[in-house]
Amino acid sequence: MKMSQQGRSHNEGTRRNGAEMIWKKFLIAFCLTIVLVTTIASCSAKQTGNDSRGDIVIGAKSFTEQDILGELLAQQIEAKTGLKVVRRLQLGDTLVCHNALLSGQIDLYPEYTGTAFSTVLKQKTIGDVKEVYRQVKDDYAQKFNLAVMPPLGFQNTFAMIVRGEMARSLNIKTLSQAAQYIPQWQAGFGYEFTERQEYANLIKTYDLKFTKSPRLMNLGLLYRALIQKQVDLVAGNSTDGQITRSDFVILQDDRHAFPPYEAAAIVREATLKKYPKVRDALEQLTGKISPDEMQHLNYLVDGELRDVKDVVQEFRSSKNL
Repeated sequence: MKMSQQGRSHNEGTRRNGAEMIWKKFLIAFCLTIVLVTTIASCSAKQTGNDSRGDIVIGAKSFTEQDILGELLAQQIEAKTGLKVVRRLQLGDTLVCHNALLSGQIDLYPEYTGTAFSTVLKQKTIGDVKEVYRQVKDDYAQKFNLAVMPPLGFQNTFAMIVRGEMARSLNIKTLSQAAQYIPQWQAGFGYEFTERQEYANLIKTYDLKFTKSPRLMNLGLLYRALIQKQVDLVAGNSTDGQITRSDFVILQDDRHAFPPYEAAAIVREATLKKYPKVRDALEQLTGKISPDEMQHLNYLVDGELRDVKDVVQEFRSSKNL
């Protein structure tokens, strides 16, 4: 039986459409392959150091204080060694920066000893500042061939914060004193805080009982919620700039639920071997930043919207660096 003209036209149209679909799929696959190859080549170039990156590459995590510290390390190295420094700030979280260091994509970045101790080394919390630093320094050298430089002079630990008026009316200064009132309070925490080991340590150490489920919110909203009395207790950072500019009180962690978080630069040993002057430059920053000074620097950037480079230049000048 012969096929009708209409049937033949339909089949020919179907074949053409099928061919067009195959061609489109081929083009899409081809384009995706080009993008993938380009990406891999780019990553390989970065890891092998063939990206015209300069002499030293400094990384930092993705928040204001790290921008400031990363810029401080960069300016210090440039001023004292004459080396060309490339900044890769806002790089990501702890493990992103740590892995970038191990792979050679960056040469150093600012870290906190408590974070290195718990997040990277997976150690249980201890409150001894010197012991935490010693263990981090020794383990980083043995396991990763990384040097932990002397601390910069301040800690940025978790801080349990309340309104000043409330602290004064209840006459509380420590978490031990506040524990009896916490069942009556509404707490506000960042989304990740309740998943961290530090939160579990806090609950256990002070036997805290939250009768109201803590409100989870963006970190940038915590202090506003505290001011507006939407919450009574928040978990912030001890060097947040807004603390000194608002009537807030940090409740003292008198039973050491949180580990010490001394700020210190972590550097590849290979980099220090290649550029010995870098070690001398970084050691000149030892103990140069007090907790109040770090709070102030954070406020200048976050509160007054000052440029990070200008803030760091002024700070270095004030310290005769």
